Parts: sequence; structure tokens; C-alpha cells
Amino acid sequence: MIFRKRQVYSISLFVSDSFMRIPRKPPDIQDVLSRHKGALQELFKNSGLIKYTRECEANYWPWDKVRVTAPAAKVNAEIAWSVIKMGRLQRYHWTPLVGTGEQLLRFNVPDSVQRELMLVDQQTAGRLISDDEAPLAPHQRERFIISALREEAIASSMLEGAATTRHDANKMLRSGRKPKTKGERMVTNNYHAIQFIREHRKTPLSVELLLELQSILTKGTQDHENSVGRLRREDENITVVDDRDNAVIHVPPPAHELSDRLERLCTFANQQPQDGEFIHPMIRACILHFQLGFDHPFCDGNGRTARAIFYWSMLRNGYWLFEYLPISRLIYRSPGKYVRAYLNSEIDDFDITYFLTYKTKIISRARQDLRLFLHKKQEQLAEARKLFTKDQRLNHRQREVVLQGARNPDRIFTIADHKERFAVSYATARSDLLQLMDWEYLVADMDSKRYDFRPASKLLGDQMAMAKASRQGFES
Repeated sequence: MIFRKRQVYSISLFVSDSFMRIPRKPPDIQDVLSRHKGALQELFKNSGLIKYTRECEANYWPWDKVRVTAPAAKVNAEIAWSVIKMGRLQRYHWTPLVGTGEQLLRFNVPDSVQRELMLVDQQTAGRLISDDEAPLAPHQRERFIISALREEAIASSMLEGAATTRHDANKMLRSGRKPKTKGERMVTNNYHAIQFIREHRKTPLSVELLLELQSILTKGTQDHENSVGRLRREDENITVVDDRDNAVIHVPPPAHELSDRLERLCTFANQQPQDGEFIHPMIRACILHFQLGFDHPFCDGNGRTARAIFYWSMLRNGYWLFEYLPISRLIYRSPGKYVRAYLNSEIDDFDITYFLTYKTKIISRARQDLRLFLHKKQEQLAEARKLFTKDQRLNHRQREVVLQGARNPDRIFTIADHKERFAVSYATARSDLLQLMDWEYLVADMDSKRYDFRPASKLLGDQMAMAKASRQGFES
């Protein structure tokens, strides 16, 4: 499935392989109550209804889910929805941000979200540790950040339709090669944008900062470069549609509202915990993500900007471990759910709990993936230490190069690749590889005035002894 913004500029968003059905509008509970007065007298005596509505609330089901599951539970769908909705209305938290017209964005905090908030507080604002509770060394931590930033840049671009592969995009970022296609430019722009977010995590959000971020994300990818770094205009008819049946999925607010809406957004983003009603930082970041995506203030780059601002908000509030969580990779695996979370929120009077529960599940999976990743890396580091303890000359970067060469005899190493991969200076990268050549771990060939290093016969001769570790070697 492809979503396209119908406008002067042709932009595509790849979403799923099936048609995106617009959710049905939930019934008005006042109308339901007036039509079922008799049934309501026995309402709370119906144990089946009570059990069913509790299940609905535990999963925070939208009307479409209630409508199709209620008959199997032998309850009236409209009555069940009225009970659910009345409970939600009493628990809503209201925000100063608005959806269509003056409908305020509101949300609940289901138990599943509260559990994730607790885990986020415990695991993403402290030390970066593995399953054995051993903290990572600074050089390991920085390398993992670089890897995560690349993954986020690639996945966020592919979610917006960048025509490239993870392998090619990762190779480009690692080598420092200039992008050759629009898809590669999108990936490079995303990588620079995420680095920009890291550098400006303490900078208050402003319209100017949003425009600069959008400019970084879209530069060199537009047919009309005058759309970069500015808000969309009234004469730019932007609607999000399904390319296959031309169904309109989303109509953003009119352009003349954008200035006021973004000022509200920035004020909300910059609020401190002591200002007004407390909203957990992760919930606030999710709300910012939703609002920017809904407002679609730019001609292009709206989704990428929204996801980047989510990261900015989390980092600003001290959840630095989110630098390691490439969330867009998980969204890319099932993008239809991402869009459906928006649609369910919009159709139910801007109850953004649907988006919040979706985003919470993504964050939970990203946390679990990170812990598995760290466990694997710790095992690999331990194996590498065993293999190379005899050669005390090797630093941690050189050890990884040697292990990679043992695993892959055809592997080519370059100074630019080494520099980018380990975030070191050119001189340090050059020294690392030349030393490995002097120590007969690598040999070098000249290619267009550039050194290409490859595994030497000494290293390949040790390959069988290192086979087990090589199969479990460091990710490239």
C-alpha cells in the first residue's frame, strides 16, 4: 500500500500491502442511552457485559474492534461502547493542543502504558548495561549509538518511500560516500537530522528549529526546492491518500492555522514538569509526535520531522538511552498499524490513547531488542578478548577489524569507513589500519589514490581456529 500526499509535489509513503480502511465513526452515547433506556436498568447486573468491557479497556479497543467482537461475547455493541466511553470520559487527561476545529487532544493511561512508563523510567535514564548488569565501556557505548543512529536514519527514510536497501544505505553511511540517488539522499539527510537533534537536545523547541530540522531532512530530495525549510501554503492542496483506490486518508488543518498551532505545540513541548498538570515525558513526546504528524505543516518530511521531535523530547528530558532505540525500524515492519493509530484517534474525537498505546508497544519492543543486542555484544566482546589477549598491541578497534577479517576473507576496510564506524579522527583511523598492516594482519592495495585494506594470509591462516567466534562476530 502506498500513501501519497496529493499536492503540487508528488511524495509517497509506503504503508502496507492491503487497503487502509477508514474506521467507522463511533455511535453517540447520548443517542444510544436514549434508545436503550430499558436495557440500561439491568446494565450493571450483566456479568458478561462487565467482563467484556473490562477486556476492552485492558486492550483499549476502538469502536471498530468492539463492533465486531461484541456479538461473540453476546452483548449489545452499542451498549458496551457506551459503558466503555462513559468510563473513559471520567478519566481523560486534557491537553492544550487541538485536532480538527477546537477539539482538544485527550488521553487515558491504561495499565499497559503505565507498566511501560515504569520500565522506561527504570531502564532508559540510567546506565547502559547488559543482562548481567555490567555497564558498557565508553567506546562500546558510543559505537552502539552510532549503529542505532544509522538504523533509525535508514528505517525512517524507507518508511517514507526511500528507494534503497538497508545494506546499501548502511554501507554508504559507514564509508562516508556521497549519496547518488534520491533514496540515498533521504537516508543521509535523516542521519544528519538525528545528529542535529543530539546536538540541540537542550535547545527549546521553536518554529525556527522545526523549519531548520525539516530543511535538513528534505534538502536535495524535492522536485521544487522552494518547498524546503518553510510551512505549506494555502494554494498547496495536501491530502494523504491511498494510491491504489485514491481514498483520502487524512486532510490536514488549513495552512492559515499552522502558525498558531505550531506556537501551541512549542509551548507544550517546552513545559517543565512543574508547569500545570504533570504529563509523563514519554507521553508528552508521543503527543508531540502525533500532533506534528496530524498538522502536516510542511510540503514534505512531516513524518520524519515528527519522529525526530519525539527523540528530541525524550533526550531533552534525560532519557538518553533513546539514542539507542531505532524505533522507525519497528514502525517500518508494520506501517499500517502506525497509520491506523492516527485514524482511530482522529475518528474518536481525538482520543489519542490509541496512538499512545501503539507507540508504547513499539518502545517496549525496542527496549527488549536493545537488551538482546547488548547481551549478544557482550558475549562477542568476551569471545574477542579470549581470542586476542596474547597480542597486547591491539586496541579495541583493531580487535574488531581482525575478527571481521577472520570471519569474511573478502572484507575490504578503508580509512574513511574505519573513521566513521568508530567516530575517531582520520589520523587515528589511518594509524589503526597501517599498524595492522605492519603487524601482518592486513595487506593494502591502492584504489584511486585510496588505500583498500584486506585480510592478510596470517589472518586467513588463523581462520579455522577462529571459526566459532567468526560466525558470531560483530555486526558490520
